[in-house]
Amino acid sequence: MNLTWIIIIIAIVFGVVVGNILLLKHSAKLKMPTTATKKNSSYDDEEDEW
Repeated sequence: MNLTWIIIIIAIVFGVVVGNILLLKHSAKLKMPTTATKKNSSYDDEEDEW
């Protein structure tokens, strides 16, 4: 196999891995919205940050 193809494949794999790590870091910062169907009686819409 040609050395150029090996370098291209390694670069693509490296890009996918780095992209997935950055996506995980970004999605960890996102807040999940709370659902309005909670059975808890203390649920108040004014406390919801969304």
